[in-house]
Amino acid sequence: MAVYKLFPSQDASIYSAYPAMNAGLDAILDVNNKVTDVNPVAQVARSLIKFDQSQIDDVIDNIAKVTGSWDNFSGSLKLNVAKATNVILKSNIEVYPISGSWNNGSGQYLDKPVNHTGVSWVYSDYSGSNKWSTGGWNPLITASFSGSNNAGGGVWYTGSGGYEGIGPLEFTQSFNLRSDKDLNVNVTDALRVWYSSSRGLNAGKIEIANEGFIVKWETDKEFITSSAVSPQLSYYSVDTNTIYPPQLEIKWDDSVYETGSLEVINTPDLFVALDNNQGIFYSESINNFRLSVRPEFPIRSFQTASVYTTNYALPSQSLYAIKDLDTNEFVVDFDKEFTNISCDSTGSFFTVYMNGLEPERYYCILIQTEIAGQTIVMDENYYFKVVNG
Repeated sequence: MAVYKLFPSQDASIYSAYPAMNAGLDAILDVNNKVTDVNPVAQVARSLIKFDQSQIDDVIDNIAKVTGSWDNFSGSLKLNVAKATNVILKSNIEVYPISGSWNNGSGQYLDKPVNHTGVSWVYSDYSGSNKWSTGGWNPLITASFSGSNNAGGGVWYTGSGGYEGIGPLEFTQSFNLRSDKDLNVNVTDALRVWYSSSRGLNAGKIEIANEGFIVKWETDKEFITSSAVSPQLSYYSVDTNTIYPPQLEIKWDDSVYETGSLEVINTPDLFVALDNNQGIFYSESINNFRLSVRPEFPIRSFQTASVYTTNYALPSQSLYAIKDLDTNEFVVDFDKEFTNISCDSTGSFFTVYMNGLEPERYYCILIQTEIAGQTIVMDENYYFKVVNG
């Protein structure tokens, strides 16, 4: 199994209330329908996030080499919530691929004087140039706003144009009062279309270049002037000073399970040691962790070799996870589809791509397996640190 995390090359929020303001270097990405007490008026915010296509291509090319199929992966856009307000009704956040290039800019929210160096509600570039289209869109492309006073707000694709096995390019996640407010939405089809366009794999189809994602509330929740419909979510941007920047997480299953002459351990009383752990890894490292597995209480037998030198294989339904030691949060959770532990004639193993982990932090590996009807989770102080290379 492999998890590869990419971080944005650009991200910014755009605000209907400040049509030419750039917030490309702000630490927060806003997605809201804010209702003011005056009149009342609805102020809408959307966020734009772009990941480098060459990095996406490199990851998918590697998937093709490992699995024999370039589209054998899952991709998710993940944003960590900084603040959630008034998300009291069931509401959907929508994510679409953006149509048209845009410039990040160097502004922050409510800079004085207002910064006009990049993308805003009206302009895709600096103020005064390249307005977002407000009509006459090409097939598969749309936008939305409530009237001439707030025209703009980005342009995006809603369809894939007949790419094989790919339908509408609309990705949603539902929120309500008690739900988790982090965004974790599957955007696999968008990545497939971008890769296909980049590599020329769908001749005759409309090319859809990677210009990033736009994140917005569903149309029914935008520009509503009722204070009861004013959901507001703030997420950390790539310019945050926290460990929670946006991530594009790409996962695929590269596991193999061939035990050879190894015996599969069948007792829940087992000891597992983590080998090939240098303790410190550069962020560019790819490490193959191997596991030494044996019964904790071996059966007594008469033999010339030590029973402690015999390695066993973990059962095929074994998984691994990675946890941040400071926050105690899983950065890679147990996943029966994507975190399977492999096995060969030497023993059990799994591969970790270190550049998907925040550098200058300590991490812990956990092992989960099922033996004799028991689910066993082992947290045996398997620590390592990732540092900047």
